[in-house]
Amino acid sequence: MLNWRDPQNPLAGGAERVTHAYLQGLVERGHEVTWFANAFDGCNAEESIDGIRVLRAGGKFTSWTKARKWYLEQKPFDLVIDQHHGIPWYAPVWCPDKCVAYIHEVLGPIWDSFYSWPISAIGKWQERLTLRQYCAVQFWTASSYTQDFLKEQGVQSVTQIPYGVDTRSLEVLPEKELDEPLRLITVSRLAPNKQVDHVVVALKILQEEHGLEANLKVVGQGQEGGALRQLVDDLGLKDYVEFLGEISEAEKERELQEAHFLLHTSVREGWGLNVVEANAMGTPAIVYPSPGLMESTLHRE
Repeated sequence: MLNWRDPQNPLAGGAERVTHAYLQGLVERGHEVTWFANAFDGCNAEESIDGIRVLRAGGKFTSWTKARKWYLEQKPFDLVIDQHHGIPWYAPVWCPDKCVAYIHEVLGPIWDSFYSWPISAIGKWQERLTLRQYCAVQFWTASSYTQDFLKEQGVQSVTQIPYGVDTRSLEVLPEKELDEPLRLITVSRLAPNKQVDHVVVALKILQEEHGLEANLKVVGQGQEGGALRQLVDDLGLKDYVEFLGEISEAEKERELQEAHFLLHTSVREGWGLNVVEANAMGTPAIVYPSPGLMESTLHRE
């Protein structure tokens, strides 16, 4: 598996959770699995995670060269998975073994969230060019939107593999009175494309324009954490917003169960696992009508 982040990377998110689950399942079936990822500050060059051999080298633009160099010293693999996150690993070019491309979403407008022009324009251009270069490579994706988009870009074979969720839904959903204060929650990596600032502003609007008592819990960490805390202070919401950071799965399920609504305002998602996780805990989601979230969220159902 070629994927820019592994589960220990501070920037790991839903894509890494899904990848980890798939690879762990292969290990449990007796397969040998290696995960090649970017290095990060303080990381080990190699370690084992749940039986998965994890190797780390290079950065955002150089890790594919490190992977190629390492690969040339190995025995043939039965399968090499080139996971795309805006920038591919170019595995079909340098790897004679069977290769598939795995993609959660085509970044598209997400480039604008991280980079200003002209870098964002260059990023979108190279992503479209990459898809044309990969047109004969088998693609895997979970999203119907992504599947259709890839085909529009000329990719010849795309297989949709729906995500699995390991959250067990409550057998009986307790009644939840919709009383004040409204208990809102967002579960997300705190990155620019997740637009968690929109959730904070929505809380302010509920309070000021609609006169509703409401509070918000933010689960997750990331590069936007400091800016979000400053926004909360600037809007006078310090008493109404709680940053929980990274919490355990059990704690997350408890928080989701206690909330009235999950809010998700991402630019684009591969699907939206936390929507289904919230539903399993008896909590509906309010989301932006963006690709991925429109699939994981059944409108008014």
